Amino acid sequence: MSDETRPPRRRLRIGTLAAFLTGVLALLCCTGGSAAFFLTELGGDAGERLTLAGQECTGDFPVNATGKMPRMSEYGESQLRNAARIVKVGQEMKVPPRGWVIAVATAMQESGLRNLANRTVAQSRDLPNEGVGADHDSVGLFQQRANWGSVAQRMTPEYAARKFYEKLLKVPGWQRMPLTTAAQKVQISAFPDAYAKHEALAARIVDALAGGAARTAEIGGQQVCDAASGAEIAASGWTAPIPGGVGSGFRTASRPGHNGVDIAARKGTPIHVAASGRVLVSRCDPDNGGRLSCDVDGWPGKGGCGWFVDVLHAGGLVTRYCHMVSKPRVRVGQTVQAGEVIGEVGSSGNSSGPHLHFEVHTDGDRSSRSAIDPVPFMRSRGAPLKHQG
Repeated sequence: MSDETRPPRRRLRIGTLAAFLTGVLALLCCTGGSAAFFLTELGGDAGERLTLAGQECTGDFPVNATGKMPRMSEYGESQLRNAARIVKVGQEMKVPPRGWVIAVATAMQESGLRNLANRTVAQSRDLPNEGVGADHDSVGLFQQRANWGSVAQRMTPEYAARKFYEKLLKVPGWQRMPLTTAAQKVQISAFPDAYAKHEALAARIVDALAGGAARTAEIGGQQVCDAASGAEIAASGWTAPIPGGVGSGFRTASRPGHNGVDIAARKGTPIHVAASGRVLVSRCDPDNGGRLSCDVDGWPGKGGCGWFVDVLHAGGLVTRYCHMVSKPRVRVGQTVQAGEVIGEVGSSGNSSGPHLHFEVHTDGDRSSRSAIDPVPFMRSRGAPLKHQG
């Protein structure tokens, strides 16, 4: 596949309550043909900018909550030490690493990873604290209220983390839920969608503190590094969409306009959405002649992505899945969970044979200028795309 670059357009910003707008973007898809995409645009607040560099996955995940902390621009030493305490408690309770990511992201939203007192709770201000809040009678890293324990208990990071995990483990299916859903079932927050924006950074923090633990997937009861594919979801919340090998790469010398990668697979192979999100586009892309002819196999030069899906993820990431064999299984506006099947591999549109064309875009901008190489990105999420042969 190949996608040619068109004149740049305004970068889009994504917010939790974003409204749908309609836009037009001309792209090429696969082996040289061009087609017009009519893509849904979103407006809203700026999302977090993601750093794609990943921590090596060591397999032992040691955490030292009292030792030297990694350096990160987003948080200081005391905040990262609190995150280390949260992770350490999760390890002691034998909570899988996905739980550590959810817990750290929750504390990021609730307290900014600070052990907060409360100006309306006099006793809390007499205890060691890292700031003063004023949300009802909430205190501590997770802003837990009086029914979670005494003031002294809730102001103890280890106690607060343990109570969070105890409630999380009682939520059926929490490991496969979108992070914001799992966190909300524990916290019952007035802002249930707020946790999602912290997922990527929380995974980076867990990786930095615990030897790349966010890059693991639970397989056979064991945490395995860099193995998330379809049925398995990495602790980061990501999975490879299909298990095939990457053939045509991202913006190669021979195909500089190829804004994704082609993953080889048999026709009919299930395509799994790479992370939880919301479906933005789900339809047939017109070919070069403007025809909606996606129910037949395509050919080089035909144009268009065939049947395709775009999904918006936390932090303004967008993934694209092209050349499906038939109408996608999902509809616009639908919330999907990581690993959910959204369609099957085909050869519709501008294609020379069955495969999945997979793209990753940043900052909510689905034009070619926002595309990044999916191979290092997915590796950093613990869901590497395999190399062919």
